[in-house]
Amino acid sequence: MPIDVTNWRTKELSLDQVAEKYPDIPYLVLLKIDVHRRGLIYSEKALKAVDSSIHLLQAVNINTDEKLSAPLGLLLRDGSSIVRTHLKTYPFHREPYTVDYIDGKFVLTDEGKILEEVFPWEKPDFWDKKTSRGTPMNQVAMVRSQRFEVHPNLVCHFWDNPHDGCKYCNLFSVHKNDAGNGYPPEFWEDIKETAAEAFKQPGRYANVHMTAGSLITGKETFDDELEIYIKAIQAVGSALEKQWIPMQIVASPFNDRQLKRLKNETGITSFDSDIEVLNPKIFEWICPGKAKLLGHEEWKNRIIHAVEVFGRGRVNSGVVVGVELAEPHGFTSEDEAFEDTMKRAEEFTKNGVALTVNIWTPCVGSILFKQNNPSLDYYVRVIRGFHELHKKYHLSIIPDDWRRCGQHPNLDLDRLIDFDD
Repeated sequence: MPIDVTNWRTKELSLDQVAEKYPDIPYLVLLKIDVHRRGLIYSEKALKAVDSSIHLLQAVNINTDEKLSAPLGLLLRDGSSIVRTHLKTYPFHREPYTVDYIDGKFVLTDEGKILEEVFPWEKPDFWDKKTSRGTPMNQVAMVRSQRFEVHPNLVCHFWDNPHDGCKYCNLFSVHKNDAGNGYPPEFWEDIKETAAEAFKQPGRYANVHMTAGSLITGKETFDDELEIYIKAIQAVGSALEKQWIPMQIVASPFNDRQLKRLKNETGITSFDSDIEVLNPKIFEWICPGKAKLLGHEEWKNRIIHAVEVFGRGRVNSGVVVGVELAEPHGFTSEDEAFEDTMKRAEEFTKNGVALTVNIWTPCVGSILFKQNNPSLDYYVRVIRGFHELHKKYHLSIIPDDWRRCGQHPNLDLDRLIDFDD
């Protein structure tokens, strides 16, 4: 059976109790972890208060005849982000936090108690414009508070067989049409025009981010995926002209030839490929398609090898923290899961690969939807541990940090590292 969250507030340490236990962790980082862990909904009053002319919004369904939209993300007062859209509530999950609108302010609440003022992400200047061939620019690119995003492919071949898809993922199971490497030239021109228009807005963007599903096709595995990344990076790069901006891709684990071609033909200076699950046995269960294609050891070794191409601290890998406790094949003890996670994490960091924590939130559309994630205390221990490993091995990942991404609370802590010590 999944983790029992009946009367969970009496069984787990509260946010305030965790804050007392870990006085070295800033309160806003703890709050962000817990919001990502439990999820977020908006009151009807908050949804009616958002302004479509100002805020970056996404349509939501709250069982009303009115068509309402919720912010795509929120800023906290320290400049970091909560990357969370509107979620429904389910009786088998913990209650989510609520964004309300009180006295002219958006506020984050729990059980009616106001915790923090929050600020919806603002819409970028390009958002309502169209390319020269009439494509809405908001269909070409996405944004976060300070990040310009291009998703050049919305298909993951691991979902060709639904049983091979990663069990925590709800992103790719609904996408069935694969343009692969066959995009028309106009597609890349749309990206170039949208990027050029976006970069006219002074001070908005701290980096460019690209991610897509895994394409396993090509002369060698992942060749088609590599090709679309190169074309997309070149399209955005041609729009930058003389500007300099960090650019990040999150891709499949390319081999040595592919990594060198990526670097030589685009000029990017960092690389991200996500291991997702650190324990090999649990990886085989959670990510069966990846396990069949390459296996955990090869996936890991390719990520570590990327350091030889891009350099220490210029390669990072995401971990979906929490799925190692999923049932029936995960750990049954948070202590046991923590020890295993930290041991395996150090294998990456000592070899120059920084790690980014993605908080596992069981989502609709994912295979693990009806399960529950671990306690706040567990997440804080892991995130604190990853932060200490980054300090120990002198690692810093600029393209994925608190300002440019906002998804990874361990990198919110890394902003506190003084690497001159």
